[in-house]
Order: sequence, then C-alpha cells, then structure tokens
Amino acid sequence: MTYAPAPPGQGQALPEPVATRLRRPRWRDPRLLTGVVIVAVSVALGSWVVSSASRTVPAFVADGALTPGEPLTADGLRAVDVRLGAGTGRYLPADEPLPADLVVLRVVDDGELVPLTALGADADVRSVAVPVASGLSDRIRAGAVVDLWFVPDAPIAPIAPDAADDKPVPSTLARNVVVEQVDADEGGMIVDGTVTLHVLVPADSLPTVLSALSDAGTVAVVPVAGDVG
Repeated sequence: MTYAPAPPGQGQALPEPVATRLRRPRWRDPRLLTGVVIVAVSVALGSWVVSSASRTVPAFVADGALTPGEPLTADGLRAVDVRLGAGTGRYLPADEPLPADLVVLRVVDDGELVPLTALGADADVRSVAVPVASGLSDRIRAGAVVDLWFVPDAPIAPIAPDAADDKPVPSTLARNVVVEQVDADEGGMIVDGTVTLHVLVPADSLPTVLSALSDAGTVAVVPVAGDVG
C-alpha cells in the first residue's frame, strides 16, 4: 500500500493564541478622570436644581386691588414667601427698598403677585365720580373693568306726531375703564338707590364723560365680558 506524502507544513502544531490581559486602570488614565468629572458635575447640577426649586424668596402681593393711576405704597402691599424659580426677576421683591415715584399701570387683584410690568412712572387716567341709579351686582367692585354708557332721558312730549315712537339711543362714553371705588354697603346685590362709582377715565375720554354727567340722562355701567372684577 502506497501513501502520498503530506503537504509541506501539514501535521505541524499551530501556535496557541496569547490571552490579552486587561490592565487595571490607573488614576492618571485620562478616560477615568473624564468619567469622574462628568459624574461629579452631574451630581452637583442635580443638587443645585433641587435646591433652587425648593427655595423661597420674599415678594410683594397686593393687599387689596391695585388700580391704574394709584401710587405704589407699602400700605397697599404685603410680603409673602413664594417659590418663583426662574421667574424671580419678574415680580416686585420684598427684600429690597420699595421703588419711589411709581404708579400702578393696570389692575393687580387682591393677593396677586405684583408684576414689575404693572408698574410705571405715569398713568394718564383721572378719577371721576359717577352716580349710578340702576341696580348693580357685587361683580361691580374695585378693580372691575367696565364700559360706561349714557342713556338720554325720554322727551316729555313728542315734537312731532311721527316721533311718538322714538326712544333715546344709548351711546358709549368710555370703554374698559377701571372701577377704583364703590360707595355702597359691603356685600350683597345693590338693587335700589343711587350708588357712586369712582372710575378711572382715560384723559382723552374725560370730556365726553363729564359732558354726559351734566346732560339729562343716566349713566349705565356694563361689566366687560370675561372680567371677574
């Protein structure tokens, strides 16, 4: 029996692979140092966020409704501790001196934080006393936004036969004026009697309102839709 010779190299043992040994990372390894820094920064940032979210700051809220044109004084404010987070700079702080010579530019409701945007150097409005003979609900109170209408008195006798059915046509005196004060008993619905409202009328509407108050007729107060006073 004849055997063929084996090819060259066949039958020889192959070299065994050398196992790679993992080296223990050293403190000077840049990758290890980078990982430690990232973890430390994450922990510090998380602690800062939690601390900031739970921190309270003193701020002013309105102690009673503040109305446009009213000078800003300590008597109309009270300090509270609130959590504002990133909105701290938007409201009047209570841990700083009260700014001088500021007036209220828009209504700030009782208990509402006082926004810095609601304060300014001047508000071009005038306080006018308006007697109102019709019934008023408790919705009409200080801080309410209303429209003023004038209803002329009906003529005693028609001027001409074809004018017998003519009725007085109401006209708008001023829109979106703010009620500064209501001279009436507190609480409940005011049904009968004359009530005096002090309203803040813009300067450009002042002649119209004053003229109507001297004419024969009545002034009607209509709350603006959506306003809660």
